Formats: sequence, C-alpha cells, structure tokens
Amino acid sequence: MAINITPKKNGPLIVTGDLSQLTLADADGNKYDISGKQTIARCRCGASVNKPFCDGQHSKIGFQAAEAAVKAGG
Repeated sequence: MAINITPKKNGPLIVTGDLSQLTLADADGNKYDISGKQTIARCRCGASVNKPFCDGQHSKIGFQAAEAAVKAGG
C-alpha cells in the first residue's frame, strides 16, 4: 500500500498507508517509533508540544496554510 500525505485545511499533514515502510527521524537522525501505526498527523503550524506530531494547537492559534496544489505552467 502506498504512503499518502494529505494536508488538512489549516491543520496537520495526515500520513497514511504502510507506515512500516516509512522512517521518521529528527535532524540528528534519532528515529521516532511509529511501529504499529496506520496513520500519523505531522504538525505544520509549529505550536504542537508533541512535535513532530500534531496535538491540535493549530486550531487554538489560528494557523492558516496554503494547501492548494499549484498547476504546472505549460
């Protein structure tokens, strides 16, 4: 099963699929344990106290994001 990343409107990035094929690490190479999970929510507002995972702070701080795909010029 493919891994899909979908932005939620003004919220986290939802990562779904066969996450056993995904390695998630911090900038120092320390790996996060996501074993057994089928879905994770990655914070993109920067306010989560559970980084890199979403804890819902985006709704409290009024986070707004641009998530529309940009069409390629032709």
